[in-house]
Amino acid sequence: MEDEKPKKSITPYLMYCVSTAVIGSLQFGYNTGVINAPEKKLRQFFQNVSFERYGEPFTAGRNTMVWSFAVAIFSVGGMIGSFSVGVMVDKFGRRKSMLLANILAVLGGGFMGLSSLSRSYEMVIIGRLIIGVFCGLCTGLTPMYIGEISPTALRGAFGTLHQLGVVIGILVAQIFGLEFLLGSDMLWPLLLALTILPAVLQSIMLPFCPESPRYLLIVLNKEEEARKAVERLRGHEDVNDDVQEMKGEALKMSMEKKVTIAELFRSPVYRQPIIIAIVLQLSQQLSGINAVFYYSTSIFETAGVTQPIYATIGAGVVNTVFTVVSLFLVERAGRRTLHLIGLAGMAVCALLMTISLALVKTNPAMSYLAIVAIFGFVASFEMGPGPIPWFIVAELFSQGPRPAAMAVSGLSNWTANFLVGLGFPKLAEICDAYVFLIFVVLLIFFFIFTFLRVPETKGRTFDDIAQGFAASAGKTPASPAPEAVLVADGKDPAPMSPNDKVPMVDLPLDKQ
Repeated sequence: MEDEKPKKSITPYLMYCVSTAVIGSLQFGYNTGVINAPEKKLRQFFQNVSFERYGEPFTAGRNTMVWSFAVAIFSVGGMIGSFSVGVMVDKFGRRKSMLLANILAVLGGGFMGLSSLSRSYEMVIIGRLIIGVFCGLCTGLTPMYIGEISPTALRGAFGTLHQLGVVIGILVAQIFGLEFLLGSDMLWPLLLALTILPAVLQSIMLPFCPESPRYLLIVLNKEEEARKAVERLRGHEDVNDDVQEMKGEALKMSMEKKVTIAELFRSPVYRQPIIIAIVLQLSQQLSGINAVFYYSTSIFETAGVTQPIYATIGAGVVNTVFTVVSLFLVERAGRRTLHLIGLAGMAVCALLMTISLALVKTNPAMSYLAIVAIFGFVASFEMGPGPIPWFIVAELFSQGPRPAAMAVSGLSNWTANFLVGLGFPKLAEICDAYVFLIFVVLLIFFFIFTFLRVPETKGRTFDDIAQGFAASAGKTPASPAPEAVLVADGKDPAPMSPNDKVPMVDLPLDKQ
């Protein structure tokens, strides 16, 4: 019966609700990838508008600056959106927040879609900013909602669906961006505005989804509504375990005051998990993955690939396939193991990219190594650093500090995203073929940090994990033996350190 319970929990209604939420992830991916293919069309549009207004086109440097700004402003919007997640979910709840966010998608898509007709490149930039705010909200709202409606045994696999939505969105953007589809001189505004359609679709589907049961019970204290929501999601009435878990979390929260962002860093209980959450988010963005997503076409051109746009789409296909692979592995291999494998694979592939780009001018056959290295880089990313940082943040914190933690970690992710998007073209000019060595060094650092500091969260309840960090911070009574540190229900041990011998300890800021 133990083995069958998770299977029974996968109901058509649960899948409908998860799929509805994942439309937000698809939006994030689409708007991340959509700017890549029409780069030349947009640059020419900037030139044409400048000539119409001022009688002369932009200089090459000014054109690059406006283009880089249009790419990077998306991340500025993302910072604003991700930092607003905590306030929105506390005020409006999870479901209503997703509905309200879609207003921004329609607005931003409208600005970009009408930019050519209005002969205004500023509208592209404003539209990208608004869409960035929307996507920043999505990166917090979607994993939070999915994590809170999923059964504990399936939380990791369902959490990976956020990243699957992201990579499918990137792939769709790359395909639609082809010259003979929507990437032409006439249709590129439609390509940018297409983001309105999934926003409308999600707005139609969301009213049929329940509010997060955790929000209903813990924040609004509506136990009966929460129970009904869980019953619909699980497909049966035997939901006492789920309700008791939420009640236990609510009881613990009632003894705590509301956690602010400042308290995440001040409190010994939250300091270690928030540092882990931030570093995991940085490991995703500073791995160099968005350097590939934003500028893959030009990277393939540098590597001597004759049809770079199709190589970029090939990378998108690899991206999607390996996200599906991680979906099946995350509950078997565990979060920490997959993250380590992904970081190691990316470091090796980044080194191969450096070698191939450095030698391609003297040895054209190296272009094939560059393609293999980029495909391997993307595949390794989707094994761990892609999906895991988004949903493990929700697992590291209980209901009280979770919104603030999601806001801080999301801001960290978008800040790193912005720095890579804005800085990579200049770094590539300065470092040339050796630019990816910077990411090799960063990946090695993130691998060491993950190995030493990140606990395994597979199969644990939110409260188990939170209690483990509290124990490590010395906020619970010490146990005679490290192996015997128990959580509130007396069944499971606290999250263990990578060597599985002692519970997680404070980061060695003061002690070493």
